[in-house]
Amino acid sequence: MKSERIHSLDALRAIMMLLGLVIHSALTYNITPHGNAWSIKDPNSTHILSDFIVLLIHSFRMPIFFVVAGFFGALLFYERQPSQMIKNRISRIVFPFIVFLWILWPITVFSFRYTHNVFNHIDNPLKKTLTIFTDITAFFPKTTSHLWFLYYLSLITGSTVIISLIFRNKKVTKYTHQVLNSLIQKTLIRVLFLFGIIFITLTLLKTSMVKTSVSLIPDRNTFIYFFIFYCVGWLLYKSKNILHSFMHYDWVFTVTAIILASVQGLIIEEYKLDPSDNSRLLITFSAIVVCLFISGIIGLFVRYASKHSHRMRYISDASYWVYLIHLPLTAIIPAFLLNFPIPAMIKFLIVLTITTIICFVSYHFCVRNTFIGKFLNGQKYPT
Repeated sequence: MKSERIHSLDALRAIMMLLGLVIHSALTYNITPHGNAWSIKDPNSTHILSDFIVLLIHSFRMPIFFVVAGFFGALLFYERQPSQMIKNRISRIVFPFIVFLWILWPITVFSFRYTHNVFNHIDNPLKKTLTIFTDITAFFPKTTSHLWFLYYLSLITGSTVIISLIFRNKKVTKYTHQVLNSLIQKTLIRVLFLFGIIFITLTLLKTSMVKTSVSLIPDRNTFIYFFIFYCVGWLLYKSKNILHSFMHYDWVFTVTAIILASVQGLIIEEYKLDPSDNSRLLITFSAIVVCLFISGIIGLFVRYASKHSHRMRYISDASYWVYLIHLPLTAIIPAFLLNFPIPAMIKFLIVLTITTIICFVSYHFCVRNTFIGKFLNGQKYPT
């Protein structure tokens, strides 16, 4: 039977995507250096709170996103023909990835290089930055940049479809459905089940935090880690009728996860540990934090976002475009704030606010009712 639009998970997917703006706005003001992953740091303004914001959001954002992506992938697979699902994913994920990677690459390179030159007090930073485009190879993408998740979502979706077609058996499906229902309905068992899966995965991968790879060559750890969450979401679709069970202890789980993530951050800071260290203690913390966040945050969205909201629907429609174009803005705006004598966290909020406004205004007037909106969302919407 065809499902009605599941507003809660639709809103959750959008918010997880938009939290990328928060992370990328904060990274410039982190105390912790991030090397090539984020090559710019304001020399005048940094604050440990920005590090905490990045660590906290990073601990749950993409795992939850891939759970939701798996859920909607299964919805398309089972409620439409697999061929239609594949066609939909190619047009909504693969094509936007290819097109926007090529369009945004030189803009992103310019933004990072310009801000880097400003931060290092290079004379005439604009002229110096433009010299990189004298080499034609500067226009060719070297990494997947912030679109890495579309790259892995394409690979994971394709792999999951192949597996599902091979094991598409009514008896197996019915048995799986019964087992999952019993696991999800019982809150404690669900949390322990998720914890076990995540703990085993991180232990086998020998890391407490999987670093997302932006390489054009698929990374084993990144693929396996997010493949697990996608499969959890895929299987969760079979129990969509009992999503309300996630509301049990949703606030308790979310608050507890925030506290434990804070403790984990303090341990990393106090003992100068690598957040992705192969430590049994950090692996245990990460597994607990992620499973609590998944149960808690899904429960909160089921509780508060299950009804249709025009505002939330608009944000959901805009989130794809907003995420796609935000990175160059979060990279270049800090250059213009360098010499302002204001705290790092105020600069972070200014970068986040200006980026958000530009992205949503451009969506409203240049995307929502144009061919770009149809390309990204499948249809045009009236402005």
